[in-house]
Amino acid sequence: QVQLVESGGGLVQAGGSLRLSCAASGRAVSSYSMGWFRQAQGKERDFVAAINWSDSGTRYADSVSGRFTISRDNAKNTVYLQMNSLKPEDTAVYYCAAASTPYLRRGSRINEYDYWGQGTQVTVSS
Repeated sequence: QVQLVESGGGLVQAGGSLRLSCAASGRAVSSYSMGWFRQAQGKERDFVAAINWSDSGTRYADSVSGRFTISRDNAKNTVYLQMNSLKPEDTAVYYCAAASTPYLRRGSRINEYDYWGQGTQVTVSS
């Protein structure tokens, strides 16, 4: 079992950057494949990025590819989402998730994940 606590959200102007953090307690975060999802106002929760436990391989939604980077610091038991060149359409609540599998089949489906953080608000002004 793992508990996830997200931080780093806030208000930023378009073109700016934010780094979201997901601190894990319990079992080491390196034992889980990790994902980031986001949910905009009135919309469904959508996939953003994922990183495998087995090989640290990553995948990204097309909408964030080249702008966002998911990474993991095993020593700090923390997963990060570095967000650059932010756009107003990136505005959403961002959620960290953990999957009890070393290799994600797709990574983009919410039912692949077993644990979720509380979410952190990211607002990008135009």
